Amino acid sequence: MANTETALKECLSSIDGATAAALVDYTSGMALGTLGGSKDFDLEVAAAGNTDVVRAKLRTMEHLGLKEEIEDILITLNSQYHLIRLLKGRGGSGLFLYLVLDGSRANLAMARHQLRRIEADLEV
Repeated sequence: MANTETALKECLSSIDGATAAALVDYTSGMALGTLGGSKDFDLEVAAAGNTDVVRAKLRTMEHLGLKEEIEDILITLNSQYHLIRLLKGRGGSGLFLYLVLDGSRANLAMARHQLRRIEADLEV
């Protein structure tokens, strides 16, 4: 089982193109851990802002009566992918892993696969 710090380090080291990662509580909007980012990319602000994305999607699904669970949410920008993976099990309720990928270096399918593996090993 990996703790938050170990899981975030694994995100950046094992996922090609990963530039930043965070574990976020979408009930409060607080990042429980961050790694990466830059002076031009405030990971704390991005993590908090993406809680609104998660909340909006959950609210929409509720209004539509969808009984599905969100696996992940993908936001594509001109040069980046932002991947939000909602955690399941082992105390992960209300949490998501947030991953920023360089679009020119990332393999999105492999990133999703690796993020699922990291999630499975994460102990919150």
